[in-house]
Amino acid sequence: MKTKNGDFVLPGDALGVTEEFLPSEWTYDDNGDIRSLVAGTVSIDPKNKKISIVPKTKSPVILKRGDVILGQIREVRGQRALVDVDGIKDSKRSLPITFLGAIHISQARKGYVDKLTDDFRIGDLIQAKVTKVMGVDNADLTTAENELGVLKAMCTNCRHFMEKIGKKEVKCPNCGRKETRNISSNYEG
Repeated sequence: MKTKNGDFVLPGDALGVTEEFLPSEWTYDDNGDIRSLVAGTVSIDPKNKKISIVPKTKSPVILKRGDVILGQIREVRGQRALVDVDGIKDSKRSLPITFLGAIHISQARKGYVDKLTDDFRIGDLIQAKVTKVMGVDNADLTTAENELGVLKAMCTNCRHFMEKIGKKEVKCPNCGRKETRNISSNYEG
């Protein structure tokens, strides 16, 4: 093991390997190496084989599995939609760094999805749930629940926000274009 109980560490410092311990609070798995997310003191739980960090200062807001985030679609590629994560829903504090989220086509909604562009388009504002945090600034997301999905759709023709006209359909009030989306039950339009 690389560190001992009580050692002071900085973000990114190697703490050990996943063959010895499970990453716990304020740590992450970096291809088998367990690293610190924050500056603080190492805490080792030998009974449960866990390693965590006790933060030295007031803890920053960090994404974790199960968090519901708000974000904007940056790019839609064949099997993935990339999301700029703007924040955690209902959190009064902002994220300390910019997170990039990814929604795999299998996590877009329940059931079969033929084309991801039928569910998301660049500029759409979305609500998604974190399924996995990878490293310090990347997360896998899902929108396969009713309240998750597109909160505000942006027209691909004139870039105006669109109005909901059906369960999966939106219409631009500016140019009249109709498009499909994975619409959240909380759609704002």
